[in-house]
Amino acid sequence: MTPSYFLNVYKDKGMTSFDVIYKLRKILNIKKIGHSGTLDPLASGVLQVAVGNCSRLLEYLDDDKEYLADIKFGYSSTTDDDEGEKTFINEPKFEKSELLKILKLFEGKIQQIPPKYSAIKVGGKKLCDIARKNEQMPQIKPRSVEIYKISLEEFKPSKSAKIRVCCSKGTYIRSLVRDIGDKLLCGAYMSDLVRVRAGNFFLENSSVIADDIEKHAINPIDALNLNKIVLTQEEYVKVINGNPIAFRGVKTNDKKFMLIFNNSLVSIANLSDNILKMEKVLK
Repeated sequence: MTPSYFLNVYKDKGMTSFDVIYKLRKILNIKKIGHSGTLDPLASGVLQVAVGNCSRLLEYLDDDKEYLADIKFGYSSTTDDDEGEKTFINEPKFEKSELLKILKLFEGKIQQIPPKYSAIKVGGKKLCDIARKNEQMPQIKPRSVEIYKISLEEFKPSKSAKIRVCCSKGTYIRSLVRDIGDKLLCGAYMSDLVRVRAGNFFLENSSVIADDIEKHAINPIDALNLNKIVLTQEEYVKVINGNPIAFRGVKTNDKKFMLIFNNSLVSIANLSDNILKMEKVLK
């Protein structure tokens, strides 16, 4: 039986997220491996990886993210990061206090236009492929994202800054940095990015890719932030056959639960009218 677990993988700079999956498939000799939340090759940090049947559980992982981003002021970049062609915009002459005010403007729910060099598809084509072929770029529609908090970690007047960003899934930090530069009237691009947290996976607990990475396996029970119900033998038999069971817990507003038997996740179930109905069963 194929093992099922999560891994908190450290993705090094220069690797694609697919490179990580490719290497893990060879090390673990398991084809069914997926990840949640692509990291650009320029970026490093936490990559949530699911092995075996846990790939069916990626949607249940907490999807908020936390990043450390380095900003270079005074220039724009065709890719909004260090890999693109740079153009001088304006000499940055703002004070730290002004930068702090600008950062505050981006907290909360905002509309964000993704970078031209991104994997978002318009008309069936990836934007990055259109840009690389110098084809006419279609209109990129803004997307709604949420920035929970931005803090200034470092500031070098007239040069650069480092910011910490806590945000929702789908937020492009490159776009955020570009828009900060526009507000400051001097341009800016992201020169480095580290994802320090993805859901409840933290950088300090991440594992580099190695032959013994399986020893860092994370039980899905510990990875998912859902309430738990431990099944009896009789309930377990019903659940693995996809049958609903009666809810025997205290009254709650929660609608989704992990059903557990012998310290293994058996199913994700939805609660309705005091009945638990199976959404996904992991045999």
